[in-house]
Amino acid sequence: MSAATAGFPHACVPHLSLQTDRPTHLGRQIPQAMPLIVDTDFQSGSPNAESRFGKHKSVAVIGSGISGVCAAAHLLKYGLSVTVFERSNGAGGVWKFDERPPEDPPYIYRPPSIGDQQHIPPGAVFDGGDAKLSNLEVRFAPPSPCYVGLKTNVPTPLMGTTLGNWPEGSPASVSHSAALQYIRSLAKRSGLDAVTEFHTRVEDVRKTSDGSKWRITTLALEIEDGTLSARFTEKVRDFNLVVVASGHYNMPRIPQIEGLKTWKDSFPDRVIHSKRYRNPEKYRNQNVLVIGAGVSATDVCKELGEVSHKTYQSTRNGRFDLPASVLPPNAVRVASVEKFVPLEAKIEGEEPTLGNNQPIPGSVVLTDGTILQDIHQIVLATGYIVSYPFLPQLHSDTAVDADPDNELVVTSDGIMTHNLHQDIFYINDPTLAFIGVPYHVATFSLFDFQAQALARVFAGRAKLPTQEDMRREYEKRVEEKGRGRFFHSLVTPGHEIAYVRDLAEWVNGYVKETGGEPMPVHSEEFLNEYQVLKSRLRGLYPEVAKNDGELQE
Repeated sequence: MSAATAGFPHACVPHLSLQTDRPTHLGRQIPQAMPLIVDTDFQSGSPNAESRFGKHKSVAVIGSGISGVCAAAHLLKYGLSVTVFERSNGAGGVWKFDERPPEDPPYIYRPPSIGDQQHIPPGAVFDGGDAKLSNLEVRFAPPSPCYVGLKTNVPTPLMGTTLGNWPEGSPASVSHSAALQYIRSLAKRSGLDAVTEFHTRVEDVRKTSDGSKWRITTLALEIEDGTLSARFTEKVRDFNLVVVASGHYNMPRIPQIEGLKTWKDSFPDRVIHSKRYRNPEKYRNQNVLVIGAGVSATDVCKELGEVSHKTYQSTRNGRFDLPASVLPPNAVRVASVEKFVPLEAKIEGEEPTLGNNQPIPGSVVLTDGTILQDIHQIVLATGYIVSYPFLPQLHSDTAVDADPDNELVVTSDGIMTHNLHQDIFYINDPTLAFIGVPYHVATFSLFDFQAQALARVFAGRAKLPTQEDMRREYEKRVEEKGRGRFFHSLVTPGHEIAYVRDLAEWVNGYVKETGGEPMPVHSEEFLNEYQVLKSRLRGLYPEVAKNDGELQE
């Protein structure tokens, strides 16, 4: 019995293979009754466009991490009818620790439209033991990359929201459990527990045949109380508005390096993506190759500093790499990996295994000619692919990032979210919105500000520009920043502050006309802490310093 089917007796829950035949933007498999988004009201700037928004409209929020909690809380505050869908068993997003790691992704190219979800047929029934049910939960809702030692790396004074303060006396950096508690306290005090459906995964989101609403298909994992039995129940519901708040850290990016898949296939427990990393203990007294030099990669290297024999951190010298000076004494920065040389020794038996102290019997060739040997473990801290698998019609698995059309949200590269006004509203149809797209920001605070602007628009308290004006502003930004990962970054000193100020100026321009309180901007305390943080970032990101505060191409 293969690992993929172990624990799923008889025919109740079949082999849970990845669904690779999902419709894509160019797949021509999209049902005629549910067309691609072409909203003539928004295209023309018709007055009918504003009728799509207003108090009591129904809103679906996908995800209950900090971005989903902020969005849902502010939408409720403005009188909208909110339903939150969360595929796991609780709010918290990336800060929700689960000792169970997600399953390994395929070590071949996987298009963004598939995402990290595995296909499970509606109506499937499960009846098995506790361990088997646990495996099923992991497949249904892959756990986040949260590891035991994860802490916030932005000071708590910059991580507050208008929904509630951090507990008095909170240190500048808090553990994942403290961050989780804070998020859940916001959800509870905002009344989100009553409107959130946990263990409910969004499978598909697309317009109804008349284009007036969004039709959302969900799949719920229903575990019978007091038993180890479960079933999957599908529901189809219509909503006026949709908010995508599913986060950045879902679909691992697996680099296509020569020989990597062979190593993974031969010794699967020795090669992992950092999403599966939980604690450093298994790496004690071993030589570890960490690929990547961003925040997660460097965090892993720091944790290994206490236990590993030696850690090699391989980098392509990317613009967001942290400097080697932050590494522990037993870690060394090396060049990027060119290839994993075919295994030098064949291990006898059907499933080759290595003793804990045995290195992988092969060598790693770096781009500068260096050859690494006696490597015991490999951690791929290579980031994540932008993916919204429930919106396959807005993906293209063939178009490239440099050449998307005006409809696409994600291309085959999966490195940015296209065609959004202010990184929030889908330009072709702003009844679809995204919260949490920007990065290199004070996440909790920034997403809260985004949610405040969103709520005012969805409630009819602020008006969007015409589609033509949104498109013009977006194309100007593309021209200035270029497409790619940097497009959503606000790392340049002052850009995050300016972004929030611009949002506030826009929505507050309608306060006299529509009533309500003006949207606030950053406090003086925030601005003071922000200056301290950015001074530190100038040291971490040399490009910021050498360009006088501007991070450039």
